Amino acid sequence: MPCRNVNFRWNPKNRFSIAALAAVMDFRLVKKPEDGIMLYSIASPQAPQVFREVRSAGTDSVFIAGGPHPSGCPAETLRYFDYVVVGEGEETLPELVSAIRKGGDVSCVKGIAFNDNGKVVFTGKRDEIDMDKYPPFRPPLFGPIEITRGCPWSCAYCQTPRLFGRRMRHRSIEAICKYDKFYEDKRLVSPNAFAYGSDGITPDEKAVESLLRSLSGNIYFGTFPSEVRPEFVTPGMLELVNTYCANKELHLGGQSGSDRVLKAIHRGHTAAQVLSAVQMTRDSGLTPVVDFIFGLPGEREEDQHLTLDCIGSIIKEGGKVRAHYFMPLPGTELADTKPEKLSPEIEKLLGKLALGGKLTGSWSDVKTKNHVGK
Repeated sequence: MPCRNVNFRWNPKNRFSIAALAAVMDFRLVKKPEDGIMLYSIASPQAPQVFREVRSAGTDSVFIAGGPHPSGCPAETLRYFDYVVVGEGEETLPELVSAIRKGGDVSCVKGIAFNDNGKVVFTGKRDEIDMDKYPPFRPPLFGPIEITRGCPWSCAYCQTPRLFGRRMRHRSIEAICKYDKFYEDKRLVSPNAFAYGSDGITPDEKAVESLLRSLSGNIYFGTFPSEVRPEFVTPGMLELVNTYCANKELHLGGQSGSDRVLKAIHRGHTAAQVLSAVQMTRDSGLTPVVDFIFGLPGEREEDQHLTLDCIGSIIKEGGKVRAHYFMPLPGTELADTKPEKLSPEIEKLLGKLALGGKLTGSWSDVKTKNHVGK
């Protein structure tokens, strides 16, 4: 008998993905597996717990997974799920659910993976969506306004270009303004906020100004999780933030203070460009907040010291720092690598900065398990 109920497993950490998919199809939000079609959006840290839940569900369900982890690890995910939506879900998921409910041939649905007699079948990549055709959310479920997808850079640790392609796609200003009215405080999401309207290689200040000038209320632009690349920081961009935006901080992706490591991970900028962006940001009256990743594969102790020196320069300029410990993500160039250990000296110095309120985040040498034990 075809499945009737469509249920989405609620997880507050995935609420923005759920809100975006609620704009294209109807479903019930549930807090545990129920009979019918069960939908899950999964990031890698959640995968082990979700897999255990599905394995022991005991319901009469068809399980469908989407999101970063299933897209990067479809074969692993299909040990527990019936279908995986690979990449963007706005077109693929409703089509798949419709085929299941009608008892149709799911192999005709592009962009999915499933098991066929023990063999993983991928039905082929679907064309990238036109963002203007799909709302960022549908009330009463709300999320931030996603303004851009895709990234032309190939950072070895990042899933974005693997999930959404290397071509930047921008939601039009007209489409953005349709949802601007729902918020007094505007949160705009992009892989690189200052790349709006551009090819992602060269900033387009006129396009960014046209966007910001068209919005109302309190605009937060270039703040976490929509950090900006350091080479996109220009006096003109900073002036636009000061003129149109409410945020007093600007979040930058630095990732390492070692040019050797930056080159190895294909970051596309230098440590000097990070410090230059910090100085310009500070001179404009904004507070720079810079992200760094410790434990990147191939990172040596001298590289860690270079990053620490860079952090010291940022703090001296009145900036803030967010530290992270490298986590290999599925589907990326570094998916099958292991984090490098931090030297005890670096651990101690980072702890001292944190105790002094100069640094936040998590940089502990903790092994992350991405797989469920048999």
